[in-house]
Parts: sequence; C-alpha cells; structure tokens
Amino acid sequence: MATATEVILLEKVDKLGLMGEIVKVKPGYARNFLLPQGKALRATKGNIAYFEAEKASLEAANQKKADEASKLAKKIDGKKINLIRAASEAGHLYGSVNSRDITDVIEAETGVKAERRQVEMNQNFKEIGLFDVVIALHPEVKATVTLNIARTEDEAKEQAKLGRALIAAETEEIQEAAVEAAKEEAEAAAEAPAEEAEVA
Repeated sequence: MATATEVILLEKVDKLGLMGEIVKVKPGYARNFLLPQGKALRATKGNIAYFEAEKASLEAANQKKADEASKLAKKIDGKKINLIRAASEAGHLYGSVNSRDITDVIEAETGVKAERRQVEMNQNFKEIGLFDVVIALHPEVKATVTLNIARTEDEAKEQAKLGRALIAAETEEIQEAAVEAAKEEAEAAAEAPAEEAEVA
C-alpha cells in the first residue's frame, strides 16, 4: 500500500486544510490534483523554508484573488439562469447539462467567466426543473446560482414563477383533478340510492 505524501498547502482546500498547513494526502491526489494545480508543494525542508520566506507575499496574492472573486460572486450569487434544452413530455432531457454548459450560460448571461472545475456538481442534470449549483470562484469565495432548465423560454418563466419543475406541477394538477373527479363520482353514487328510494 502506498504511503501518504506530506504537502504544504498554498491555499485553502476544502475538507483538507488552510494555507500554510502541512497535511498528509494520498500520493495520487497530490500528484494528479494538488501539485499540478498549484494548490500545494511537497513538504520538503526546502519547500517549507520557501513557504515561510514567501508567506507574506503568498498571503497577499491569495487575498487579492479572494477580493477579485468576491466582486464576481456578487454579480452571480442568487441569480436564476435559464438553460433551454430539448426534453421529452415527461421532462427528461435528450442528453444532459454538464459543467461546461453551466459556465457557458453564466458567462453569456452575466459576463462572469468561471472555469469548469469551479462548478461544484455531483452529477450531470438530466431533467427539466430548478437546481441550485455552487460556483467556487476561489477556495474562500462561493456563489450559488439557480439553473432553470426548461424546454422553452415560456416554460422557464412558468417554472420560475412556480418555483419548481413544470412537469411536477402538471403532474400535481392531474392528480388533484383525478382526486376531485373521484370525490364527485363518490358523491353522485351516494346520492343515487337516496333518489331511487324517494321514487319508490
């Protein structure tokens, strides 16, 4: 079994630690993610000394990036963004919505350019509806946008008004109508014997 690799973090990494912390991670995580993306350095004596010497300038650079990210976050946080896609009558998309689709539509609607890796999503979206998506513009700055995935602009407006998928709303209306019809039938059936008794 591979031994853990010690790294010194150059920025905050979720569920791992803050800038300057020395943490143990799996070698593959260090090699494939932290090191190539400039989020960490191997925790060698030389790198630790380098970090200590450069700590003030690294912290200042990090703060500057965080401030810039905060300005961008204000432009997109809480925004509802429409994504028009072809979908079946049941609301299932032909294809799916992925992180690139999301960054493209955010940029088109707000002018904010986010990277695909900044979109925090556990799955691609495969049906119409409203979905909250977190955009991590910086390790310390996150914004949430609401994706309104619909088949037409009119449907998107209706979903925004309802606050849920139009398909779910239509299904609910059909169910309510069915319940109402069943009640009316039951009432009619209950009244029929009474009328027959009066006639007799």
